[in-house]
Amino acid sequence: MTELEKKLNGYVLTTAEILYHLPDYPELLQSYIWQEYDQAPKFPVLKKFLDFWESQLDGRLHSVRFATNKLIYPNEMRFADGQFRLN
Repeated sequence: MTELEKKLNGYVLTTAEILYHLPDYPELLQSYIWQEYDQAPKFPVLKKFLDFWESQLDGRLHSVRFATNKLIYPNEMRFADGQFRLN
């Protein structure tokens, strides 16, 4: 699917800042930025990624902050200037 098709099907650009504890130094936090198209308000893609993180990676999650952008800007939509006829 293209970006425009995803937006028209209800996907929104989701950005998450994930803070996690370093495996060797658990008192220190590291930041990771994740960005993907996801479906608001349940965010199944983000949840799947966080489930993978918890089950497969060593760094324990501290917190997750996320933001979305669900606007389709006018310059992303174009109208065709022609007609096509099928015989």
